[in-house]
Amino acid sequence: MRRGVLALLFLLLAGCVPVVSQRGYLPDPAGEASIKAGADTETTVQAKLGDPSTRAIFGTDSWYYISSVEKQLAFFDPKVETRSILAIHFDKDGKVVDTRHFSLKDGHVVAFESRITPARGRELTFLQQLFNATPGVPIGTLSPQGQGAPGGGPGGPGP
Repeated sequence: MRRGVLALLFLLLAGCVPVVSQRGYLPDPAGEASIKAGADTETTVQAKLGDPSTRAIFGTDSWYYISSVEKQLAFFDPKVETRSILAIHFDKDGKVVDTRHFSLKDGHVVAFESRITPARGRELTFLQQLFNATPGVPIGTLSPQGQGAPGGGPGGPGP
């Protein structure tokens, strides 16, 4: 009996141990320090650091190496503990112009996936829908004239 209680207590405590995971680019301080503006090109940067996590789509040619450490406790959503971003900017000839480091405190949290599908148009509140409703007019009919025919056309049943 005592062993069963201890085993159950151990399992409960094991569920409360946070899981820490490294995601994305694994920082390479020596490789990052060896990148020199004006001397390195896209090819040499890729050889030193590998493929970037993402590239800029608009504006200047920039590569971003994104690394984050997340901690998750049991079934709760993971929490980002640290995030570091190495941004490398290139000129039109593909040579390094500038390198910059960013962290969580430098920016805003961006949800890459919102799980919400945007819809065009205006969302009406319940009261707006209630006040826009016209009594006696069927739903989908713009005017009472086309009530007799399918599709809202003139006329009614044939002879």
